[in-house]
Formats: sequence, structure tokens, C-alpha cells
Amino acid sequence: MNNHDLGKAMIQTNNNDSKPTVDYAMILTSAVHDMKNSLCLVLQSIETMASELEKEQKNNKHSATLADLHYEVLRLNSSLIQVLSLYRDENDQLPLNITECFIGDYFQELLVKNQIYSKNHQIETLIEIDPELVWYCDHNLVSYLITDIYINALRYSQGKIKVTASIADNKLTLVIADNGQGYSDSMLKAQSQSMAELGNKQGRTGLGLYFARLIASAHNNKNVRGSIKLANGGELGGGVFTLILP
Repeated sequence: MNNHDLGKAMIQTNNNDSKPTVDYAMILTSAVHDMKNSLCLVLQSIETMASELEKEQKNNKHSATLADLHYEVLRLNSSLIQVLSLYRDENDQLPLNITECFIGDYFQELLVKNQIYSKNHQIETLIEIDPELVWYCDHNLVSYLITDIYINALRYSQGKIKVTASIADNKLTLVIADNGQGYSDSMLKAQSQSMAELGNKQGRTGLGLYFARLIASAHNNKNVRGSIKLANGGELGGGVFTLILP
């Protein structure tokens, strides 16, 4: 579909009163994809500049700035995905595509995508997941969820993140823990709040929490739905995010 055809598809005529109707779902989808494409180009440029600075082994201040910029672009990309997914869910257009997924692969990809920020901020990520561990889930949705939680852990970590995954009682349990200050009391209390309550009180963080809960609960096996849990403490003493999928 070319740009002219896309424009006609977005604005259609209502035969009853000849008043144009706007397909906001298509507009939102198109806008998000355009922004994501632009962000991809920005990320590539940042990665190229960071690589050049590393080769020169100088300009540490500039390297740190690029690392923070790279991180913020990734967060923005995650936010766009969340908004689009939540809109689709509201309009019953968020189907699940259940496939066999290697759980460890998610985090190997995340390490590569976030290595600029991790290296500049000296954050170590320990992955304790059997390379052969597989589970049936929606690859893209779970990837979006894990990416958002991992990016959040990077921001609040004080140097270490640990990821574990195991299967028990026919459920996958995936845990992302950090050694930061932990979740605030308001976030811990918000685990079961509605989207309206989260949006009013928690801002973007609330959106991410609701998004994670939405994706988890969308996975349903024999009337058992997935869930998430926030806690503090654990092995590293900071925030602990747990995803459980049936």
C-alpha cells in the first residue's frame, strides 16, 4: 500500500451523512511504526558513534552521554510498543501467537542490545537459565514484557542484575532481580490496581506494570492464567520481578 492508498484507508466516508470517519487504529499503528523505524535509525547511529569512540579509547564523557541516550531511546521504543499493544487489547485486536520459545535467548538478545549502557555504567547481568529451557508462549509479547522490565532494572540497579528461570507445577517462573533500592511501597501496592488507577498515580511506570500484567494474564492454559509479582529483597537485596506463565 502506497502513501496515497494509506491516506484513503485512514479517512473514509460515512454513507449516511457523508461525514468522513477516521480510522484511529490504523493511524496509531502507522504512526507507531514510523516512529519505531526512526528510532531504529537513531539507535544504529548511536551504536556506530559509540563503537568509533571505543576504538579511539578516548572521550569517556561522550561515551557515557551516548550510552544514556541509547538507553532513553530504547525506553521510548518500549513505551511506543506498550501504547500500541494496550490500544489493540482495548479493541480486542491483540491475538496470541503461541510458539515454542527458548527462554535464555530473550536475555542473550537483551545483553547485546543494552551492552553500551551496561558497559558504561558497569552493570553485570548474571543469567542462570538452561540454554535448552523452552516454553510455549507468544514470543513477541513476552519479549516486549521482558525488555521493559530489564530496562527498568538497568536504570535502578547498582551494578548487578540476576535472571533465573525454572519450570515447576507445569508453570514457567522467570525472575529478574537487581541490587538497587527496590520497588517503592506505592508500586508494591499497585500490583492489582486498574489501568485508570495506575495511570493517575504512577505515570509511565504504572503503564509498564499494567502492560506486564496484561501480557501475563493473556496466557491462559486450562483456565490457569499467567501472573506477575513485585517484591523486594531476594538474593541481591533489591527489586524482584517475577513472571509466571502456565
